Amino acid sequence: MKGVLPIKGASGREKKAPKELESVLNRYFGYSGFRGKQLEAIEAVLSGRDCFCLMPTGGGKSMCYQIPALVKTGIVLVISPLIALMENQVASLKNKGVPAEFLSSTQASHTKQRIHEDLDTGNPSLKLLYVTPELVATSSFMAKLKKLYNRGLLGLVAIDEAHCISSWGHDFRPSYRKLSSLRKQFPDIPLLALTATAVPKVQKDVVSSLCLQNPVILRASFNRPNIFYEVRYKDLLDDVYSDISNLLKSSGNVCSIIYCLERAACDDLSMHLSQQGVSCAAYHAGLNSKVRSSVLDDWLSSRTQVVVATVAFGMGIDRQDVRIVCHFNLPKSMESFYQESGRAGRDQRPSRSVLYYGLDDRRRMEFILRNPKTKKSQPSSSSNELSEKALADFSQIIDYCEISSCRRKKIIESFGEKVQPTLCQRSCDACKHPNLVLSRLEELRRVPNCRFNKISPVFQSSVKEAHLDTEFWNREDEASLSAEDISDSDDGNEVVSNIAISKVPAKAGLDAKFKALERAENAYYQGKGQAKQQGGGLADKKSISETLRDACRKRLLDALGQAKLRLGNIPCGDEASATHLETECFKKYVKAGKTFYNSQIAATVRWLSSATLSQMRDRLDTLIDRTKDDGASGCPDIVPESPPASPEIVVGARSGETSNDKPQHICELKSSDESAKGAASSTGNMVLPAIPTFREFLSQKGRDRAKCYSNSNATNQPSGIRRKFSGHLDKEEASKRMKS
Repeated sequence: MKGVLPIKGASGREKKAPKELESVLNRYFGYSGFRGKQLEAIEAVLSGRDCFCLMPTGGGKSMCYQIPALVKTGIVLVISPLIALMENQVASLKNKGVPAEFLSSTQASHTKQRIHEDLDTGNPSLKLLYVTPELVATSSFMAKLKKLYNRGLLGLVAIDEAHCISSWGHDFRPSYRKLSSLRKQFPDIPLLALTATAVPKVQKDVVSSLCLQNPVILRASFNRPNIFYEVRYKDLLDDVYSDISNLLKSSGNVCSIIYCLERAACDDLSMHLSQQGVSCAAYHAGLNSKVRSSVLDDWLSSRTQVVVATVAFGMGIDRQDVRIVCHFNLPKSMESFYQESGRAGRDQRPSRSVLYYGLDDRRRMEFILRNPKTKKSQPSSSSNELSEKALADFSQIIDYCEISSCRRKKIIESFGEKVQPTLCQRSCDACKHPNLVLSRLEELRRVPNCRFNKISPVFQSSVKEAHLDTEFWNREDEASLSAEDISDSDDGNEVVSNIAISKVPAKAGLDAKFKALERAENAYYQGKGQAKQQGGGLADKKSISETLRDACRKRLLDALGQAKLRLGNIPCGDEASATHLETECFKKYVKAGKTFYNSQIAATVRWLSSATLSQMRDRLDTLIDRTKDDGASGCPDIVPESPPASPEIVVGARSGETSNDKPQHICELKSSDESAKGAASSTGNMVLPAIPTFREFLSQKGRDRAKCYSNSNATNQPSGIRRKFSGHLDKEEASKRMKS
């Protein structure tokens, strides 16, 4: 490991020569000189002054505290919001010979003990210690810092991602608010606040919240000249998956990131891209830590070309050659978009940012921002203010997507920076192809339900709340909802609104009411696009329909295709294996309902993404053996929910019409043996009888009841014995029926 290169008098507050600082930079990090505002920030904290540094993504913010750590005595404390970010930076520093560690709940107890023992020594070997804001807020760790401070071993406190301290920031974290006590606890220790994205209001909030004393304010330009900005419109594309695939393939085998807001969207998009020959993998919190680590390692080592991830991915990851960053869904704010798109081209080489704008994505995000899930807390003026602020931030993204003028100018001006008219130099689609962008915007205006260039005040007219509050963004339940699940959400309301019996006059006869019910029933099923069910009953919302099962089999088939690309051949073939796995899920949760069934399907898809070939073979062999034990073939056919039968609809049946004179109901089913033989011999020639109308059903039901009642009276009376007092008994029975 390289030894620390001290500079004489580093513990004082003297201005260091740039040449000395550049030699440290070159020795440990291999750069020949500083970029942007790096040198000014380093000189500020070395002279003992507080500093607020606003530096865009890829500008090298970490140098502003890592260089001081190497030239000052004592320890530099770095407060970072993400454990993964700390792990990545510490590993990178250790590889460069810089003594650094981090403290978090993920570490083993013996590792934490070793770090604490080093801090307690008179001359700690550590130069950089990374911690979370939650740890700093604990009394035990604060006592540890006070001991370091009292011994003169605390040289600098750096707050990374400082915008998290502001409630107006796009990643506000309450634990950051407690960092305001640092100035009181360590009055003469310089504080360095760093962020890549902060509008002027957030900048002021950060400075005041951290109680920075006469800080040096450094702001680098937000312009990223090497990034080409582009917007593509989902509603004008035939297939957005194919469009992304073609974009990646046409760019060559380059490193890329695709951001989604849903875990399920990450899985689905990754699956489609893999099927089209793109080397990619999904990365999100729904995967276990081993899978995430494997995906990250493969991407960092270029074994995987594309990562389809949620928005937290990429923060602090040291990969300079990302060429394409796509946003599959709309970001929440310009700050989020700028930070994520800025992960492209950190090596200053030409790169691309492509945002896919969809009207449905926009409506869903607007609904989420207007209706934050604060059910336990009562609405307050502050929450309403934050909601309005979130909508204002989101409107900047809408403007960015729907303007026909320079997109680069829109980004930079949103951060309060003035822009020269000639800045873009045709490095966005609106400046390079203005006529094409204008024509697409005109076409977008003609899309139904398009509220162009304005946040819509009301959504209930076009989108139902129940439809929007499903799996989106940070949903805990991984079960994907089918279109059927969403469409069935308001069955009861539609029935009530469609059955207009109240409009039938009170004196109308029974026939008029029957006709009204028939019209309402037919209108209901026509609106739902379903065939009328026997008996006129509504489908059980918990039941697992054949449409849902087909969709789940397709989803499993796609997952198996991705597993095949990863592992090679799998036993029993793709379609047969998908059938086995879906049947297993169906049998397990057919009684529990489609919610549990969907969840089991999602769990199976996740298992397929990480299972080994031997694990997959063992599971499928077990399912095949179980199917054989049940008397089915090794690769079962699709089992419908309701076994096929040959019903004979008998309307108005009388006794003596059938060969065995059994009591007739609405339909008469054959025995199971006869049904099986009939199904085997008919080979698709079976003609189902017509379904009775609602009126015919009620009429037949009344005749059946009357017939059953007359038959029961006839069988209960002994033959040859005349009933006495028949009139009196009839009155008693009629009275009992009236009471019941």
